[in-house]
Amino acid sequence: MREGSSPPPSSELVVVLDFGAQYSQLIARRIRECHVYSEILPYFTPLEELQRRAPAAIVLSGGPDSVYAQEAPSCDPRLLEAGIPVLGICYGMQLMSKLLGGEVAASSRREYGKTELQVLDGESILTGLNPQLVCWMSHGDAVVAPPPGFTTLARTANTPVAAMADRQRRLYGVQFHPEVVHTPWGREVFRNFLFGECGLEGRWTMESFVGQAVEQVRAQVGEAKVICGLSGGVDSCTAAALVHRAIGDQLHCIFVDHGLLRQGEGEQVVRTFREHFGVPLIHAQVEDRFLDRLAGVTDPEQKRIIVGQEFIAVFEEQARALGKVEFLVQGTLYPDVIESGTATAATIKTHHNVGGLPEQMQLRLVEPFRYLFKDEVRRVAEELGLPTQIVWRHPFPGPGLAIRILGEVTRERLCLLREADAIVVEEIQRAGLYRKIWQAFAVLAPIRSVGVMGDQRTYQHALILRAVESEDAMTAHWSPIPYEVLERISSRVTNEVQGINRLVYDITSKPPATIEWE
Repeated sequence: MREGSSPPPSSELVVVLDFGAQYSQLIARRIRECHVYSEILPYFTPLEELQRRAPAAIVLSGGPDSVYAQEAPSCDPRLLEAGIPVLGICYGMQLMSKLLGGEVAASSRREYGKTELQVLDGESILTGLNPQLVCWMSHGDAVVAPPPGFTTLARTANTPVAAMADRQRRLYGVQFHPEVVHTPWGREVFRNFLFGECGLEGRWTMESFVGQAVEQVRAQVGEAKVICGLSGGVDSCTAAALVHRAIGDQLHCIFVDHGLLRQGEGEQVVRTFREHFGVPLIHAQVEDRFLDRLAGVTDPEQKRIIVGQEFIAVFEEQARALGKVEFLVQGTLYPDVIESGTATAATIKTHHNVGGLPEQMQLRLVEPFRYLFKDEVRRVAEELGLPTQIVWRHPFPGPGLAIRILGEVTRERLCLLREADAIVVEEIQRAGLYRKIWQAFAVLAPIRSVGVMGDQRTYQHALILRAVESEDAMTAHWSPIPYEVLERISSRVTNEVQGINRLVYDITSKPPATIEWE
């Protein structure tokens, strides 16, 4: 049962209504960077539900549709008359214009990518900006004439209304995308909207979040016993630290050693946790049962579901042994929820701790970070005083190496991948790149290639090196690792790991790829 998944209370809430945009999560992030809490909701959220949440402002996201398309997504028109400040972005601006009597039409020339913007009125959401700017556009339709009462704030060569405002009703729109880095001054648009036009103060910090989350956990669990699924990563360790601050000895942590960990990781997690945390830790060594369940399975979604189900089965067994345990703490993050599929976002991959959970569970979930991004959890970890090696540990998926071995998971393949991955991490650390790179790891491909070693033909596995730079894992760019580091990794892997004769480097960004291969 999923409980504890409501967002932390905030007197300054900004709701992002998602119309299917690929950038909705970036909008929420940019708002949070202004120390204002934001949450993404589907575009069809009823007005009554929005009013119950009492948002200080609402942002209408972009989207792939035309406002004149059949069954085009729309919000309740009364939203624009409810007295709540609204900012429409791209499709959101076009929808606002259509609902309020403006004119939207297909552009004679579509705009995609970097575009020159001319500021006509340097007030309102464009206060303090230069008259000539470069922004990021991605649209086919455009507002030709703004609704009655609106002032045109900016234009481009092909878009007569690139920004507009009705300050009396506090309604604003921009055709460009201020949330992406390609609009380098976009954060100023959000700041002008939030602070200049909405009168917000920006009181949401990780310090305030910790205090609110502690009270929320106490209210949820009462006097009940609680277990926490610990992986050793920053998410689960920080969740354990926060919940322990809230309920003390009611918490027991369980480290599920499922045989899918990196080299020496099980021992390291146990040692680090027992050195730095005053919380009882149960080390459940259950490698055989996980590998037996995964035998013969090649589909990545099925792997994730199996791992998720087995995790819960182990937790429930341990809970029965402890007696009277009612709650399970997970380090679920907002990107896990979004990628696992929402009302307006497609399922990219089922995260084991979200869509991989069984339908019927005996334990109720406590997920204090369900509405946070990874970098926000790291700031919470620092606020709670966690050691640096935990705070900055590279993300590692719950299914572990099961989704870094393409195809069937076998003990032989696990051994190969562990050896190779250890070399990758060691050389990244040796080069001083570990903190710069968001995630670096090896993937074992189920293909063999011909090679030559010692004048002999080889026919062995290929290893894929993956390293990316990111802020929140929702988007990522491949890391330009220096050639000499790549050469050392390649040389060591092919010389030291028996069974691998080829290394390839994945230079695909996200999107179109994901960070993990499965």
